[in-house]
Amino acid sequence: MNAPISSAPPAESLRAALAGLLGGLPAKQAAQAVERLIASYRGTTPTDAPILRDRADVAAYAAYRMPATFEAVRSALGALADAAPADWAPGSHVDVGGGTGAATWAVSDVWGGERPVTVLDWAEPALALGRELAAANPWLKAAKWQRSRIGAALSIESTDLVTVSYVLKELTEDDRRSVVDAAAEAAQAVVIVEPGTPDGYARVIEARDRLIAAGFRIAAPCPHSSACPIVPGDDWCHFSARVSRSSLHRQVKGGSLAYEDEKFSYVAAVRFDADPADQRVVRKPQIRKGQVLLDLCDADETLHRETVTKRHGPLYRAARDAEWGDAWPPHQES
Repeated sequence: MNAPISSAPPAESLRAALAGLLGGLPAKQAAQAVERLIASYRGTTPTDAPILRDRADVAAYAAYRMPATFEAVRSALGALADAAPADWAPGSHVDVGGGTGAATWAVSDVWGGERPVTVLDWAEPALALGRELAAANPWLKAAKWQRSRIGAALSIESTDLVTVSYVLKELTEDDRRSVVDAAAEAAQAVVIVEPGTPDGYARVIEARDRLIAAGFRIAAPCPHSSACPIVPGDDWCHFSARVSRSSLHRQVKGGSLAYEDEKFSYVAAVRFDADPADQRVVRKPQIRKGQVLLDLCDADETLHRETVTKRHGPLYRAARDAEWGDAWPPHQES
C-alpha cells in the first residue's frame, strides 16, 4: 500500500489510510486476529518477543487500535500544549515503542509542520506498516522508523519531545524504569500514556515520580508537581477520549454505536517553564437541574467537589460545557 499524500488534517488522513488498510483481508480473519492479539496483550509480554508477528497481525491491530491511541495521545498532547509557553512547539520528536506511529500522527495534529521524527519499536512489521501509513501525512514523510529493543539498553538521542504510549505495560518493572529514565535524560518534554485502569494509573504515577526526581515539573494533567492526592487502592486518575468506531470495532466488540470512549491515564512533564491548570476536572461532570457538579484536582494538592449553579451566570454555562479532563476554570491563559 502506498497511501497518497493528503492535505486533510492528520485525524482525517489517518482515518482514510486505516480504512484501506484491510483490503484483501477478510473481515472475519481480521476480527479473529484482533481478538487473539487483545488476549495476548492482556498477558505478560517479554521484551524480546513482539506480539505483532507479521503484516496481517499489524494491519488488523492498527485498524482496530490506532484511532483510540491517536485520540488518547492527542488529548494528552493538547493539555501539554495548553500548559506550555504559547510559542513552544517540539522541534523534534522520538516515539518510544511507537509501533505503527499513532503518537506521531497525534503530534502532527497538535503542532502542525515538519520536524525530525524517530519511531523506535522492536517489531519490524509494525515499523514497516507505520512507514506505509505515514506516506499519507506530509509532515511525517521524513520520519525514521528504527528497530530497537525497548528496555534497559534503550538509547534515545537528544530531542524536544519523547512520547511513550501504551508501552509500559509490556515491560518488566526494571525495563519500565530504564525507559522512563532514558526519556528523561533525552527530552525537554515527556508524555506517557497508559490504559485508564488502576494498574495503568499506577504505572503512570511511578513514571511521574521518576520524572519529578529527574528534575521535571508536571505540566498536565496535575495542577502541581507534588504527590498525587489520590489514595492508592481507593481510586485512580484517568480520562476519556471519544473515538469513532469502524466496522471492525463493531464486529469485534459488538453493538451498534458509532463511537466508543477510550479511557486513559497520562502524565506530561517538562524541563521548561509551564503554566498548568489551576484545577483539572477529574471525573465526568454531573449535570443536574440548575447545577453542575465538578470533581476537581486542585493546585493545593487536594481533591474536592465544586457545585456551580445558575446564579454563577457565565461560569454555570461554562460548567455545562465542561468535559472530563478539562482545565478549570476555563480559558486559562498560558
